[in-house]
This record gives sequence, C-alpha cells and structure tokens, in this order.
Amino acid sequence: MWPDRRIIDLFKTEFPIVLAPMAGVMDAELVIAVAEGGGLGSLPSAMLSADKAREQVNIIRQRVNAPVNMNFFCHRAVDADPAREARWRQRLATYYGEYGLDPNAPVNAANRAPFDDAFCGVVEELKPEVVSFHFGLPEPKLLQRVKTTGAVVMSSATTVKEAIWLEENGADVVIAQGAEAGGHRGMFLTDNIAEQPGTFALVPQVVDAVKVPVIAAGGIADGRGIAAAFALGASGVQIGTAYLRCPESKVIPAARVALAQASDESTVITNVMTGRPARGVANRVMREVGPISPDAPVFPHAATALGPLKVASEKQGKVEFTNLWAGQAVRMGRDMPAAELTRALAGAAMTRMSALSQL
Repeated sequence: MWPDRRIIDLFKTEFPIVLAPMAGVMDAELVIAVAEGGGLGSLPSAMLSADKAREQVNIIRQRVNAPVNMNFFCHRAVDADPAREARWRQRLATYYGEYGLDPNAPVNAANRAPFDDAFCGVVEELKPEVVSFHFGLPEPKLLQRVKTTGAVVMSSATTVKEAIWLEENGADVVIAQGAEAGGHRGMFLTDNIAEQPGTFALVPQVVDAVKVPVIAAGGIADGRGIAAAFALGASGVQIGTAYLRCPESKVIPAARVALAQASDESTVITNVMTGRPARGVANRVMREVGPISPDAPVFPHAATALGPLKVASEKQGKVEFTNLWAGQAVRMGRDMPAAELTRALAGAAMTRMSALSQL
C-alpha cells in the first residue's frame, strides 16, 4: 500500500512514521508506545546524561522488540556571556519580582549538550538502530564511529542547501523540516528564519535534490498530511505535535490544557525561550518579551534565567514561562494512546492514498 517502502525497509518498522524526539516532554514510555503501534520511536537525548540515556534505552529494550532512534544536538557550544546574561536577567527582573524571586541568585545552567565523545561512546555501547541529529551532523570522526555501529544516520534540513550538505557529509536519510514544524528549527547553514520554506514547498525540492530517502516533517498530524507527504515524494513522515496529548507523554496538566485550547493561529517562532529559533504555542514571556528578542542570550543560555520563573509559574498551575513547543497543526492533536494513534494515522493515510489511486 505504501508507494515508497525505503524507510520501512531501512528502519524495519511496520509503518513509515517516525516519532519526533521532543526533549523535556517525553521519555521511554512514549517511545515504547509508538514502537508498539508500528512506528519508529525516538528518544531525545540532548538533555540526558550518559547514565540516564543508558537507563532509558534499557527500559525500551526490555519492553519492546523494535528499532529505536537516539536523537542528539550538534550545535556549536558557546560559553555564556556574563554581560549579556546580566542584561537578560534585568529584562526579566519584573517577572522575578512578581514571583518573589531574587534575579541575582545563582541558578543551574541550561543543559542542552552537543554530541561529543562521551555521547558517541554511549551510542557505540547501546547500538541504537537509528541515530538522528539536529543542527547538522557531528564532526567526521564522531560520525564515522556512529556509522561503524551499523546505525542509520539522519538529520534535519530546513533548506535544499542543507539537505544537499547532509547527503554529501554522510546522512543516510534527510528529514525535510518545514516552517510549520514545532520545536527548534534544525537550521545550521543559515540563521535567517524569514526565508524558511514550508513543508509543501520544501519536501519536493529536497526529494529532487538528493538521492537518499526523505522524511517530511512539519504540519503533519493526520492521514491526509501523511498521504500528501508521499504525494510530494517523501518516503516517510516525522510527527511530534500530534502525540503531545497522548497519555504516555510527560506534558504537565496546565500545558495539556494550553495545547488542547490552541488554534491554528496559536504558535509562533521565538528565540526567547532558549536563544535559538523554535516554534511553540505563545506563552506570556514569548508575547511580552518577544517572540524574537535581541536581548536573548545565545542558545541554550537564554533558558538559564527562565528556569526559576518556569518552576515558580508551574507551581501555581501556570505555563507563563514553560516551553510549549508545538507545530501549526497543534489543533489536530488527540487524546488517545500513542500506539492506537500511530495505527490510526497509518490506516487513515493508506485509506486516503488508496482512494486517490482510484481517481
């Protein structure tokens, strides 16, 4: 039934559906559920310690006999700039006062580490079937070590130029991330968010530009979207936002309410939350300080000063300073078990493609 089986054959999954790795709102439970539903479960590992990553993968291996994708960031680490950090705290001082917090109190630095030798050692030890990257690819020596494990390597491209670069530098699969997608933009050869193409424009151009399989990501939340992606030449889809309200996700209750109430107009691209462009449902600080602010420290340091505000706000049942990463199809999310949702998505897509083939 699938017009292109390259992703199914490559990943050895029942369906060409990849769970988007969503750091901070999911763990092994959602990975397992999507795998049980026939898709590829992805474990976001950029915010995990090596020991925690081992623990999570071991839980997955014990619960389900299925391939797993470990996802990492490949950004270039930049030290915090004390002067800029101070200005950022001053920009947020009113909020600190509102919550009775000391803006000068020491806080833990934001934890979003780039892929390094230690993470590579974890990959060599655990041997995930798939390893995916965001913000490009790791340095060649590390990438070669990953590929030596036998893992399929994929990474996100937000432009055709990035897709070509990924293929030329060793990616086995390219994820074409349209501007509709939730979470951090995977951009690494450009920093101009104004030029980011949407999924329907990006996917066919990437398919024409590279020989490796292409996975479509961004704004895909039902069978119609999956069928459309395949019509554009994609070999698979990556879906994240549609799974946020599944019971297996770790989205807190207040955030679930915000996601359920969101509309097609609710998400914006912002740099306020982490210092790097990302799409999410607008919260208070995104609206009042951004959504794009020149004051925000570079990634990931903008998140450091927001940490205490996030904790204080959530204690009051609010999400004024919480990342609500979601794509433009957030309104189409569903409250249902992730395995059931995966099968429903695949079934609806096959029904749609079958109907179209009869026209």
